[in-house]
Amino acid sequence: MQRHRQAFTLVELLVVIATIAILAGLLLPALASAREKGRKAACISNLRQIGIAIMAYAGDNNGKIPYGPKAPPFTSPASFYPSTGAPTSLLSLQTGTPVALGLMLKDQLASYPKVLFCPGADQSVDANAELAKVGQNQAQSGYYYRHGGSTRLFDTPADFAPPANISLDNLGTNRNGVPIRALVMDSIFIAPQSLESFNVRTRTNHREKLANVLYSDMHVETRNNKSATYTIDYRTGDLHLAFDRILQMFERADIPH
Repeated sequence: MQRHRQAFTLVELLVVIATIAILAGLLLPALASAREKGRKAACISNLRQIGIAIMAYAGDNNGKIPYGPKAPPFTSPASFYPSTGAPTSLLSLQTGTPVALGLMLKDQLASYPKVLFCPGADQSVDANAELAKVGQNQAQSGYYYRHGGSTRLFDTPADFAPPANISLDNLGTNRNGVPIRALVMDSIFIAPQSLESFNVRTRTNHREKLANVLYSDMHVETRNNKSATYTIDYRTGDLHLAFDRILQMFERADIPH
């Protein structure tokens, strides 16, 4: 006798679909959380490798951390390096000249340059394309570098001397009299659409919830950013204040938890 296979009823099919939807609703947040934790861990690893590179650079340069070169005349908001030693996310200037952390690309970071880009970036970033600009044009990484702590828009005098606080073993104190500790951190910068023509764009990491910070003793800490403590919102300010606020973030990070 031939048996006929019974088909699903509409009600049974709807129950199955509803069950799948419920399971997906339960699993997707957990998967998203696991993905974010993985990106955070990868970011911390990147910063530790940058720290090792800074130590190697200091060993090759009389104990000095990467600094310079001298800033060209400031003529446009598109320049993220208004004065020598300004806190910056740049790897090279508009002339293509390596700057800040970009000074380590030739030697200390030659084998793994992509550590200069946070894996938790909220916007699409082509690391290869940015690295290809070094030597040709202005290139930007995914991290702020403290550099020499300048917030000027112009260098004066012309023979500006390097500050004393660029020795890795003696970074001095910040503007609040607190020992300088924080060197590199996640960039969280929000720009208005009106500046896109200058290539000034919003660049944030980790959905703006946290900022990983590399310290001068080469350990990395995660700082909570739920109150936007480490966010630079340039939509309601001027460029000069933006660089001052970046330095303020580092000064907040200098304070131990």
